[in-house]
Amino acid sequence: MRILVDADACPVKEIVLEVAQDYNLEVIMFFDNSHQYEDGYSTVYILDKGRDSVDFFLLNKLQENDIVVTQDYGLASLSLTKKAHPISQNGIKFSNDNIDEFLNRRYINAKARKMNVKVKGPSKRTLDQDDKFYNNLIKLIEENL
Repeated sequence: MRILVDADACPVKEIVLEVAQDYNLEVIMFFDNSHQYEDGYSTVYILDKGRDSVDFFLLNKLQENDIVVTQDYGLASLSLTKKAHPISQNGIKFSNDNIDEFLNRRYINAKARKMNVKVKGPSKRTLDQDDKFYNNLIKLIEENL
């Protein structure tokens, strides 16, 4: 088991590193080339800034039973097909039982944006979200070790 992070706009990188080190798990971070990152623990890939280039590269590195930290529902869905364990930055564990709901919400929001309807964006990040992510990441690891 490893932890792969869709890291461009990921606010929980430090939490991932803390938990991974506690469980002695490998961490791989994926960024587009508008970022520079080094933490001394994880393997870092900096990729061209093409549409979904980071997602496809991450999927090619993904192995069964890996954990994927992402806020991208499409990437989460594809991760499930590879028998991985996607989790959002807010601690939501994606599964075959709930992924269709998230993909449908993404579709409806995209359709609304095309019609110039203002779609509410994410609210300011809270400590409760960090706590939920931390706790659910640990549960996910312990359930799948």
